[in-house]
Amino acid sequence: MSEKRGFFGNLMDKLTGAGEAQEMPVASETPPSAAVEVTAGPLEQEKPRSGFFERLRQGLSKTSESLVGRIDRLLLGKKEIDADTLEELEEILITADIGVTTTVELIRGLEQRLKRDELRDGDALRRALRDDILARMEPYARPLAISGPAPFVILVIGVNGVGKTTTIGKLASRFTQEGKKVLMAAGDTFRAAAADQLSIWGERAGVDLIRHKEGGDPSAVVFDACKAALARKVDVLIIDTAGRLHTKVNLMEELKKIFRIVGREIPGAPHETLLVLDAATGQNALSQAKLFRDAAAVSGIALTKLDGTAKGGIAVAVCNELKIPLRYIGVGESVEDLRDFDPQQFVDALFQ
Repeated sequence: MSEKRGFFGNLMDKLTGAGEAQEMPVASETPPSAAVEVTAGPLEQEKPRSGFFERLRQGLSKTSESLVGRIDRLLLGKKEIDADTLEELEEILITADIGVTTTVELIRGLEQRLKRDELRDGDALRRALRDDILARMEPYARPLAISGPAPFVILVIGVNGVGKTTTIGKLASRFTQEGKKVLMAAGDTFRAAAADQLSIWGERAGVDLIRHKEGGDPSAVVFDACKAALARKVDVLIIDTAGRLHTKVNLMEELKKIFRIVGREIPGAPHETLLVLDAATGQNALSQAKLFRDAAAVSGIALTKLDGTAKGGIAVAVCNELKIPLRYIGVGESVEDLRDFDPQQFVDALFQ
């Protein structure tokens, strides 16, 4: 039996019907090989698609319950906010994977407000926490801008299983829909399904894929892809890379080699090094990000699988601790479910 929701949670459920929505199965970010329908099939097309904010709200429902739902229960019946309340709130934030560092900073801010007598009731604390979280995310909401001489090169990195290949396919589809000519490179030659998945995405989006045989040299794939991108005058080249974290020394050396080749063949490239992180891994995502940040000039982050986890608070920690732009968030398996990160929408969906 699920826990009873607090006053705020029950009130919002009655107003929006969120209680019913939470009983629905949540979409997961599965690779095309597992979910053959990358784009909407005939049956899906007959169903009206809800707006993105509603899908975002539903996607964040597990996180909202683990964070805001527990906060509401904590504050229910509280006539005043004291140090004990903030101590309990601290535990809630940490278990929602906002992380120790970010949680400590948030609690210190609330303690200062408490001393200034600005937290007189639960509503005031809830608003203050919401505002503080938003303030820590806003500086890192910078959508990726495709600009400068073509081709614009996006090097996509991340460990296996985070949704890297799926994210590349979605980006390729998105850019194609915007009228850009796109080329993909299957630089992960060590994972058998990686190139096949990209091939499926490419066929559906009308995007060519440069690939070599399984187990080949990734650098050779990247070299050929750069030559092809220049010859075909494409607008965007998206390069997949291996994510074998268990051989991280070799992996990082391989990445450095790819950087050298890309930069040599296309001056100034890569123009974006996009790190893909899986929200469901929580604090492990931060550890992965720090590892890649030390080895590669990460310029942006895509946070996937927010729809399948109660650890969506990691988005706050990613912004606050990594200080790297959060470009995209994924809240489903459809192309349109990979969206530019909007902190205002994110916080509204989380706290609604």
